[in-house]
Amino acid sequence: MSDVNDRIDEKYRNLGENPETYKEGLFLSKPLTYWDYIQVDTLLSLQKPRTDYEDEKIFVIYHQVTELMQELVLHELRQITGPMPVTGEKLAEKVKRMIRYTRMLITSFDVMREGMDYDDYNTFHKALAPASGFQSANFRYIELRCTSLPNLVNSRGKKRLPLRPTIDDFFDNLYWKDAGLNRETYEASLTYTLFMEKYGENLKKLAREMQGNTLEDKVNARLETCSQETRELLREFDKLYNIEWPLVHLRTAAHYLDAKGETKAATGGSEWKKYLHPMYQQRKFFPSLYSEEELENWGKDYKI
Repeated sequence: MSDVNDRIDEKYRNLGENPETYKEGLFLSKPLTYWDYIQVDTLLSLQKPRTDYEDEKIFVIYHQVTELMQELVLHELRQITGPMPVTGEKLAEKVKRMIRYTRMLITSFDVMREGMDYDDYNTFHKALAPASGFQSANFRYIELRCTSLPNLVNSRGKKRLPLRPTIDDFFDNLYWKDAGLNRETYEASLTYTLFMEKYGENLKKLAREMQGNTLEDKVNARLETCSQETRELLREFDKLYNIEWPLVHLRTAAHYLDAKGETKAATGGSEWKKYLHPMYQQRKFFPSLYSEEELENWGKDYKI
């Protein structure tokens, strides 16, 4: 006990503080409870359905869970791409964590596909426009920390790039912008416009900060010494996040928007079949880890 007291005294003296003040504060403090630590009451007050359809609450909660899972992926990526390099076994462990979180994203999608009434969804969904999963900034932050900007430009975008593209050129041609911006008329959907007003500057700032510092950059810099285990883990994460995750989303969209051949529009107004399918976007985080044949056939063997 005296050892603990000594360490407490040392801690606060090093901070220029009186240890006795903090000891008395600890004595007066109430016991910590689960609900206060997790902020349960606040968490369960964050669901604000727009309609009276009961299953809309499922829709809201599931997307909140998705954002939290993506935040866990970002938690690992911020450490990997931060100023202190993460290599070897530590890197492998963090990629394993990201795989685990991504698998949870994929398997949990049954909550969306099987857990809501078909007719109710297709009714309350109309009240959500122009809100769209397209507007998930966490999804974009993950991409920018994982891979260099050229890997986030699809084949159509590459044709638009000048001979010596700048960061701004790459950013202006990111694949996901095609879902909300007409490249011929430059007319933008409201979904896209609101998203860019909210997050555009932050995304561009992060894109600049990540140049040469992405997970891909760190892997390529040590490719010769990168263990086979780490390579396989990176490939697994890449395929889960950029093939399996979009496909399970696509299949769920098809279940609700196209199950009866009606081809309903998504709330964001995008051509969701082409936007979501990996064989169209060809998004890969770590292209140096694949053969030319694997790169060419990315996502082609996967059906809706």
